[in-house]
Amino acid sequence: MSPLEIDTPSGPARAHVQPAPSPVGALVLGHGAGGSVSAPDLMVATRTALELDVTVALVEQPYLVAGKKSAPAPSRLDPAWVAVVDHLRANEIGDLPLVTGGRSSGARVACRMAAEAGAVGLVCLAFPLLSPQRDGPPKSRQDELDGVDVPVLVVQGENDRFGVPEPAPGREVVVLAGDHGLKKDLPGVADAIRGWLPGVLSGARAGR
Repeated sequence: MSPLEIDTPSGPARAHVQPAPSPVGALVLGHGAGGSVSAPDLMVATRTALELDVTVALVEQPYLVAGKKSAPAPSRLDPAWVAVVDHLRANEIGDLPLVTGGRSSGARVACRMAAEAGAVGLVCLAFPLLSPQRDGPPKSRQDELDGVDVPVLVVQGENDRFGVPEPAPGREVVVLAGDHGLKKDLPGVADAIRGWLPGVLSGARAGR
């Protein structure tokens, strides 16, 4: 399927939709700040979800579509994300139970906009818990995780330079060998999603 170009307040975004033949849910994932939707962990997440009969959409933010390398502020990222999700829900995804997420910066956007997107769960790959500061100690982004009211799966490399979030009620944290790229144990990424996603989607369907 050709990528979809979707209008947002920050310009056109792009969604790569891979429909499952008989979908039981949908997974919409965003990319990292300086990366792309072809990151290895996003590719593994996509294949695993499709094996579970879950339709997948990989979303390119407008700045990436425009060829820019630096991510803009949340005030631009977040409304663009919601615009894409709203379009997909009105068309390609329909009323399927929706899990959102992404890697690194994309996971942060999905956390901040979980309620607005109507997500029943979140998949956070390499969530960047600590923001590097030029002066002083790193700033924590724990509040973005804590603000989510639906089940969350965090998959993190044990040597991630941005830290490792702690598990909490409703938040499962799977720590794998490797660093922020999550390339060292891609089968572990697949296992984590395979063990978490079906339960969240079946719970959402049962609650309807």
